[in-house]
Amino acid sequence: MEGTVFTPSLEGMQHIRSPQGEMLTKPFLDVCKLILPVIDKFGTAMALVKRDIGRNTSRLEKKYQSDPFRYNYLYNMVKEEYECKSAKGSTSCTNGILWLTRAMDFIVELFRNLLAHPAWSVTDACTDAYGKTLKKFHGWIASSSFT
Repeated sequence: MEGTVFTPSLEGMQHIRSPQGEMLTKPFLDVCKLILPVIDKFGTAMALVKRDIGRNTSRLEKKYQSDPFRYNYLYNMVKEEYECKSAKGSTSCTNGILWLTRAMDFIVELFRNLLAHPAWSVTDACTDAYGKTLKKFHGWIASSSFT
């Protein structure tokens, strides 16, 4: 896929983990931000997904920038919030990481569908990807909004 819109993200993925296998905050967030212009190409239909990814990326980046050494690893944010009993809050970084990774799972599945099923419409690819990734975490209101 050299020279495609996916190239920067694929190259960035190689630097997300430390040599010990820990998730590095800045490279992870950089890859998440690289996907936003790609999502833009889908138009307003993906506005909610783009907004969610952007909002969660910004939340995590703000926390990271407050102390880059302390929050070099995503785990450190989660550990700190867990110890303070704030991890389950809707505006926690832990919640942001959770929903950001879920959104990325959806995007990966969407792109997989588009490659594997060229005859499918974008709507079909999105619906299938949603059913495999995000639907189980959404109530009926969120599911109907997605549709």
